Amino acid sequence: MLKHIVMLKLKEFDPETKRQHLEKLKADIEGLYGIVPELKFMEVGLNINTKSSAFDLVLTSHFDSEDDLDVYRVHPEHKKVLDFLYAVTEKTAVTDYLI
Repeated sequence: MLKHIVMLKLKEFDPETKRQHLEKLKADIEGLYGIVPELKFMEVGLNINTKSSAFDLVLTSHFDSEDDLDVYRVHPEHKKVLDFLYAVTEKTAVTDYLI
């Protein structure tokens, strides 16, 4: 099994706009579960840490294989989520590892 972890840091927004963007991202990402069959598990968390070095959102997901992760990456519904994600995100960190 493969674990895929993504951390996002949003661009600078006023607090209300940032909150709205994070809630939309969380809902959009969670909406992929059940639509993309290769996605076996998903958890999306919003940061509560106030340090400037902290990321704003973390996604943890599981796939049976690297090939399944590749299918997820190009799935049309995932690409729709990425359009908004790229528009509001300043920095991304990704880790993939076998479990």
